[in-house]
Amino acid sequence: MMRWWLVLGAVNAFLSVAAGAFGAHGLKSRLSPDLLVIFETGARYHMYHALGLIAVGLLGTLRPTPLLNGAGWAMLVGILLFSGSLYALALSGVRALGAITPLGGLGFLAGWALLAVAAWRSTP
Repeated sequence: MMRWWLVLGAVNAFLSVAAGAFGAHGLKSRLSPDLLVIFETGARYHMYHALGLIAVGLLGTLRPTPLLNGAGWAMLVGILLFSGSLYALALSGVRALGAITPLGGLGFLAGWALLAVAAWRSTP
């Protein structure tokens, strides 16, 4: 499973760079400044958590533990809910989608907490 976290991290890093470039070049003239900032926030947090998935995979190659799988799933769900809702909000202008974003933030928090516990327990 740890190989999958590395792959998913790399794929999500790729997607976040693509989203950032799309926002900077394709959406700059089409979105209002406030919606563009929202889109860019989604891309930024997407990248942070893609790197988190890579960290999960790397630590898991050294000392696999179910905590790391939990961290990976929490970060992946966080990406989908947090960044996904911000992308959708920015592209659609439907502000109600912002209500989903904090759920993704909770996923991010849970993922980092689980990663911290796994790292703590795996070091001698």
